[in-house]
Amino acid sequence: MRETRSTCPYCGVGCGVIIESSGDEITGVRGDPDHPANFGRLCTKGSTLHLTASATVTRQTRLLQPMQRLVRAEAPMAVAWDTALDNAAGKFAQVIRDHGPDAVGFYVSGQLLTEDYYVFNKLAKGLVGTNNVDTNSRLCMSSAVAGYKQTLGADAPPACYDDLKHADCLFIVGSNTAWAHPILFRRIEDAKAANPALKIIVADPRRTDTVEIADLFLPIQPGTDVMLFNGMLHLMLWEGWIDAKYIAAHTSGFDALKAIVRECTPDKVAQVCGISKDDLLAAARLFATSPATLSLYCQGLNQSSSGTAKNAALINLHLATAQIGRPGAGPFSLTGQPNAMGGREVGGLANLLSAHRDLANPDHRAEVAALWGVPSVPEKPGKTAVEMFQAAADGEIRALWIACTNPAQSMPDQATVRRALERAEFVVVQEAFATTATCAFADLLLPATTWGEKEGTVTNSERRISRVRPAVAAPGEARNDWSIAVAFAHRLERQLGRASTLFPYETAESVWNEHRESTRGRDLDITGLSYAMLETAGPQQWPLKEGESTGRVRLYEDGVFPTPDGRARFVDTVYKPVAEAREARYPFSLNTGRLRDQWHGMSRTGTAGRLFGHVPEPVVQMNAQDMARRQIGEGDLVHLTSKRGSIMLPARASAEIGLSQAFVAMHWGEEYLSGCSSTGVRLAGINALTTPAYCPTSKQPELKHTPVKILKAELPWSLLAMAWLPADAALAAHRALQPLMALFPFATCVPFAGNTQGQERSGILFRAAAHDAPDEALVEKIEALLGLQTADTLRYADRRRGQRRSARLVRRADGSAGLEAFLLGGDTSAEAWIATLLREELPAQSYGRLLLSPGSKAPVAVQSRGKTVCTCFNVADVAIQTELGRCSGTADERLAKLQGALKCGTNCGSCIPELKRMVRATPAEAEAVTP
Repeated sequence: MRETRSTCPYCGVGCGVIIESSGDEITGVRGDPDHPANFGRLCTKGSTLHLTASATVTRQTRLLQPMQRLVRAEAPMAVAWDTALDNAAGKFAQVIRDHGPDAVGFYVSGQLLTEDYYVFNKLAKGLVGTNNVDTNSRLCMSSAVAGYKQTLGADAPPACYDDLKHADCLFIVGSNTAWAHPILFRRIEDAKAANPALKIIVADPRRTDTVEIADLFLPIQPGTDVMLFNGMLHLMLWEGWIDAKYIAAHTSGFDALKAIVRECTPDKVAQVCGISKDDLLAAARLFATSPATLSLYCQGLNQSSSGTAKNAALINLHLATAQIGRPGAGPFSLTGQPNAMGGREVGGLANLLSAHRDLANPDHRAEVAALWGVPSVPEKPGKTAVEMFQAAADGEIRALWIACTNPAQSMPDQATVRRALERAEFVVVQEAFATTATCAFADLLLPATTWGEKEGTVTNSERRISRVRPAVAAPGEARNDWSIAVAFAHRLERQLGRASTLFPYETAESVWNEHRESTRGRDLDITGLSYAMLETAGPQQWPLKEGESTGRVRLYEDGVFPTPDGRARFVDTVYKPVAEAREARYPFSLNTGRLRDQWHGMSRTGTAGRLFGHVPEPVVQMNAQDMARRQIGEGDLVHLTSKRGSIMLPARASAEIGLSQAFVAMHWGEEYLSGCSSTGVRLAGINALTTPAYCPTSKQPELKHTPVKILKAELPWSLLAMAWLPADAALAAHRALQPLMALFPFATCVPFAGNTQGQERSGILFRAAAHDAPDEALVEKIEALLGLQTADTLRYADRRRGQRRSARLVRRADGSAGLEAFLLGGDTSAEAWIATLLREELPAQSYGRLLLSPGSKAPVAVQSRGKTVCTCFNVADVAIQTELGRCSGTADERLAKLQGALKCGTNCGSCIPELKRMVRATPAEAEAVTP
């Protein structure tokens, strides 16, 4: 057994992990107690990393050798690495010669390591001669970058995680921290416990789990953040809560901003934002008068057509009140991906250059050209993410190189994105997982390493650089991302007739050393840092200049900013409504966001059935009143339609959602949610609906608001099939079922998991709906993939009425018979008790006739354990409510008793906000007795 220290590959908190491995197998993972980001804690996703890296998962989901398609519609064939890279270089060189360097584009990822990012940036801008290199961080953090640069002068979060325990007021806006950054939320809980006087304000259109810790909740209307912040500043000016001395000494531009916020009166703000004037006043008072105010914000501010203005308006508040540059005070942007910060550091965006240099600055271009040894860096701005795929759809970009990201799931306006991928003459996908939707569009697939196999560095939200280390050898023929790019670059240099190489790298460290030199004299100077120092001293924050022993904990403590005059700049932030307003035809505002236990397009988390326990299937959450008005029942299928497309989803009432709003998790792509319209158009997940409208400054799309209409769907024929499958067959069955989803108007296909005698089991759930019963051959394919075409399968069919049932029971070690798989076609009203019979692995020998009888009622003995709340210990809500009914005392005492009895919330803590809500909602033992 070996142990390897590395970093979690999920969110931007940057938690340290210790990987346990044996031979070439990762066998376990735990939090690193010495890592300053998490001190040993991990969330549900991080604590299950080893499950997503098992040999079984690798065999079924990983891309293990280069694959090439001669014809897009055909299956790819294995080729040697030399052949693959020669073909790629030849094709890119041809496009560059025939159409110019701007006819190619590189779309990379915030999940790449800094070394990977650096090579791709140099490849595009230094060798090819195009600035068409952008990243999925454009969808994530580009508004934060632009906001910091406009106001503070550089893209540098000035605060740190330790500031949480020094803050007297936390302003959390546009961030469901409890789910998106769970370990950081644990530190917020710690800070509140240590300082009960700490005041927490949460502003969000949804009442998320983060709101559970709030002293003040501001349920603003979607897109109205700028009006909220300007209204708060209006009150601060009126009440004299600004710091005039700080403004005079350290800022510029305040007088122009005052003229704008003068119009943002409490009456106007209350009307636009949908909050009370009293709550607006309370928020302004707490923010301005608390000894130290720390803001935490994420995609609610960034993913907006006013994203830069939202970021700048919030920073305006900090500058006006001098809430910056002190312990516990500052505007702290939370990074969405593990290395979006590292990508920003190396200039891995279409408008940036290495070490926070600006592409538009000729001096900066000259500096980078001198460092790289090239005559010049191209001046013409590159295409950003939305622009790049639009250009490819229009035929302007002819060759695309996509690395470590899945734009056929994650980009907005999927119709345009897929048209781009289909029209491009040559598409390279460099990827660890063969299961992503984008892989289906690739002419060339190149296998890359992933977590547990990679070598390099990442930077987290608090500017802390951590090492990523390999615990096991790369599987198959997979290579590190930076080395793939270097090998391609060498071939492209020869194709383009370049005499010498720009890519002399032999190791990840050699790449990093060149990146380090590029930072000399810059705001993120890391010339005092080295791989050796990271090995001996652990993760370090930047800046860390040559001769220094530690990095800087927080920035701007001296009130000097990296601007020409050393002053921070107030920005004139005028409120503008969302890009697409709600209207009579599209009366709902659709929001997208994260689930607690899933990550991005689920290419990794989707391999662990356990992580589907908390939210097992895709749904659209709606306000119960909206559902009642439209006569939509719980679980009814509805059409969600925007100006770009339509999908179907079951509706679920949620207390989180305001009137005329809806929410769908961002993770559901066509791998899990699909269907086909009556015109034959394939429905490709939630981003078939979202708008490509973006912020004019940051070019970040408005994924947090899309106008939609919601209408009840009438699909009378339904199907549900579930099966336990061998671990080495479940994921393969999922992949085989995916093409069948598109043959129904609505279909979902998701993994699930169970635990029997300490052994985790793998299962697959397939759900579909249609106007009429489909061909028997289609249903038989589904049955075959779920093990229901065996001789011992029980069957019932009534073709005339469209009814079909099948069930397979197996004899267990204790002599009982258990339900191993079933399919209900036509009448699925018995779903609840039959699915419980299978999931809970209850004895089923006495239910044979009922299993095959349409309309059969649930036997009294079959009781569901309910919805999973605690993923770590597989604790469901029924058990929690039962235990709470026995507990007495205060809310904190009841929670402690609950945790002592069931262990829920005692490991990663991700479920604690939900547990606290259940404690409040469930009467205590003494209260439960009726007189």
